[in-house]
Amino acid sequence: MPVIFRYQGFKFFFYSNEGNPLEPAHIHVRAAGKEAKFWLSPSVSLARNDGF
Repeated sequence: MPVIFRYQGFKFFFYSNEGNPLEPAHIHVRAAGKEAKFWLSPSVSLARNDGF
């Protein structure tokens, strides 16, 4: 789970081999036990929200 960015307690990360078949490009964001997932293409959109 490589972390690519940290900002004010938020950790932005991805999994290098997620899903079978592989999922479209996306990023996970985690802070204070909460997590969200955002699709990056064709435009940034929320895929999942757990607690934010």
